[in-house]
Amino acid sequence: MSRSRAFTQVDVFGTRPYSGNPLAAVLDGEGIDDDLLEDVARWTNLSETTFVLPPTTPEADYRVRIMTPGGELPFAGHPTLGTAHAWLAHGGTPRHEDRIVQECGAGLVDVHREGSELAFTAPPLVRTGPLDDADLDRLVAALGITRADVVGHQWVDNGPGWAAVRLPSAEHVRDLRPDWSHAPDAKVGVIGWHEEGGEHLYETRAFVPGLGVGEDPVTGSLNAGIAQWLAGEGEVPHRWTVTQGGCIGRSGVLSLTVEGGEVRVGGTVTSLVQGTISL
Repeated sequence: MSRSRAFTQVDVFGTRPYSGNPLAAVLDGEGIDDDLLEDVARWTNLSETTFVLPPTTPEADYRVRIMTPGGELPFAGHPTLGTAHAWLAHGGTPRHEDRIVQECGAGLVDVHREGSELAFTAPPLVRTGPLDDADLDRLVAALGITRADVVGHQWVDNGPGWAAVRLPSAEHVRDLRPDWSHAPDAKVGVIGWHEEGGEHLYETRAFVPGLGVGEDPVTGSLNAGIAQWLAGEGEVPHRWTVTQGGCIGRSGVLSLTVEGGEVRVGGTVTSLVQGTISL
């Protein structure tokens, strides 16, 4: 039998309300079978919907399951920040003053409060290294570019399966018009540097046709993996910001820091819809 459960929708990484990546969060996810979890994720028609559960380890404040229209993810960035914000707003009290500890499929993830923003510590990459020729050729064909346009490429997978391709400029990234018939299962991020002296370092776009999401508005996990890649190459400063979402009518900004080998990804989270859902 269904019951009313606390439900909220939040905006993550937006520079103003309704300009970032929306997340639906069910604050009481107990007793919902997997088929219904997937139905709800398809029905909300968002890139992710999360379900909060009691933790299975005393180290965590809560456990979260992260559902997409195409299945479950072990980790994702904007759902991590959005769920932490929703959990706090719903009366959650973390065990530690300086951080919230989330349990998810990828393990434990720390979420830090940094002024008015939340920031998560990027989990370790589970796959790194350059793409092989066959994978790169498929992505190049799907993106409608040539191998000569590719400045760099790397697996930056922290759970969802991300690959990353770097193009010569932010303008090259904005001009992309992909055809995913060449790579229907792709999970790829594309970056290009903004003009020198600008407020933000580079532009990101995220394409996830393999999970039923054509283009994700603003993507924490992808940008975390890219930051780990670029930091390892010495390509980024200690602190920088990234833009994403402009090509689909959003205005997202992510704040990234690297310190002691640890990458943090932060941004603004705003509650916009609060109520109940019958499940």
